[in-house]
Amino acid sequence: MVYETLAFGLFALVTLASSLGVVLVRDVWHSALLLGVALLSVAVHYVMLQAEFLAAMQVLVYVGGVLVLITFAVMLTRQADTEEVSNA
Repeated sequence: MVYETLAFGLFALVTLASSLGVVLVRDVWHSALLLGVALLSVAVHYVMLQAEFLAAMQVLVYVGGVLVLITFAVMLTRQADTEEVSNA
C-alpha cells in the first residue's frame, strides 16, 4: 500500500509539473513535448485505477493522434516563421 501511494504521489507530481510546463514554457516545441509527458502520466493514473482500456485509449488517441497533429502544426508554422525572417 505504501508503494502505491508513493507511485501515485510521484506521477501526480509529474503530471502537475508537466502541465505547468505546458503553460509556462515559451518554446512551442518544448510545450508540445511536455503535453505528451502530461498525457502519458494521466495514462499511468488510469493503470493505477485498473482501467487499462482507458489507459490504452489515452495513449492511442491523445498521445498518438492529437500530439502528432500538434507536432506537425508546430513544424509547419516554425518553417513559415524562418522563411519570413530570412526574406526580410
